[in-house]
Amino acid sequence: MKRKFYILTAILLFTTLPFEAQCAMCRAVLESSENVSVAKGINNGIVYLMLFPYLFIGGVGYFIYRMYKKSKTNEN
Repeated sequence: MKRKFYILTAILLFTTLPFEAQCAMCRAVLESSENVSVAKGINNGIVYLMLFPYLFIGGVGYFIYRMYKKSKTNEN
């Protein structure tokens, strides 16, 4: 079971397709602005907003792991 999980995870990680997607407002601001700091600011904002779903999923995974480990030690 674990082997299938690791193989599936590896396949998903290494077979990603490149996407170039932005909202219409971000694209319009970046194309019309000649200031590089605006583009850097928007990119930093995107990375900042992208961080929280990963933190949430990691936290949920950690609590599931902890509950699984606790139930395993109670059985022994």
